[in-house]
Amino acid sequence: MSQRELVVLGTASQVPTRHRNHNGYLLRWDGEGLLFDPGEGTQRQMLHAGVSATGITRIAVSHFHGDHCLGLPGIVQRINLDRVPHPVDAYYPASGQEFFDRLRHASAYHASAEIRERPVTAAGPLDAPGAPFALDAARLSHPVESFGYRLTEPDGFRLRPEKLRELGLRGPAVGVLQREGRVELDGRTVTAEQVGEVRPGQRFAFVMDTRLCDGVHELAEGADLLVIEATFLDRDAGLAEEHGHLTAAQAARVAAGAGVRRLVLTHFSQRYPDLADHLAEAREHFDGEVVLAEDLARIPVPPRR
Repeated sequence: MSQRELVVLGTASQVPTRHRNHNGYLLRWDGEGLLFDPGEGTQRQMLHAGVSATGITRIAVSHFHGDHCLGLPGIVQRINLDRVPHPVDAYYPASGQEFFDRLRHASAYHASAEIRERPVTAAGPLDAPGAPFALDAARLSHPVESFGYRLTEPDGFRLRPEKLRELGLRGPAVGVLQREGRVELDGRTVTAEQVGEVRPGQRFAFVMDTRLCDGVHELAEGADLLVIEATFLDRDAGLAEEHGHLTAAQAARVAAGAGVRRLVLTHFSQRYPDLADHLAEAREHFDGEVVLAEDLARIPVPPRR
């Protein structure tokens, strides 16, 4: 059975706390596992969450501040230690190649797995060989170069059983209709469009450290599940702007304007031991479902529309 869920490995910004590990998010999407922003301690958090390095098919780093990448050496070495049999694609800002090289080769280990480097040079489609979805990057606004990522599943098509029954279509005739898009029945032509409907593909968006900018809105548009930083509260909006971050209210307004279905807030500053105000602030601006990410939580992608 296919499984689509976000496994939260860490939710802290800059400094981990007693209850929040550095960032880390594993998106399980059917047979794919996309690891976003592995901060310090991600490998150990994966053990607690019950997920393995073998499940990782892609790694995506938004930018090279430590809380978003210092777990990369452990992850890379675990992928090799476990002899992960499939290639793992690694996406990251090309301007940070020096940092990626240092992290990938932070200590001695035996390389036994294939990690394919895919540095991101500009916004737009990314090369994702073998993926059942399109992967895109959008430029964000932070003191260092930062990209957000969006996963988009192509629209599908399904036949409606009640329409098939209504027109007397069954057995081999349905197979012909599925293969060829039309079938002859009792002297008339029935097309797939007459008895079917488009099944919209699902979307996931990952928006980390950034001020409000065009890329934030672009990534969030139509997302079934939006994971977005909410480092500050609106009362500290000046700090958010200065340091290149969002408030919970800003994130919620983005989600409302983009038609997001499930909003996941994360990357909380250590100045807020209690997140009740984040939740209240977000609900003031967004009528949909709001989730405050917690370490080791599993958040399902909403069912198809």
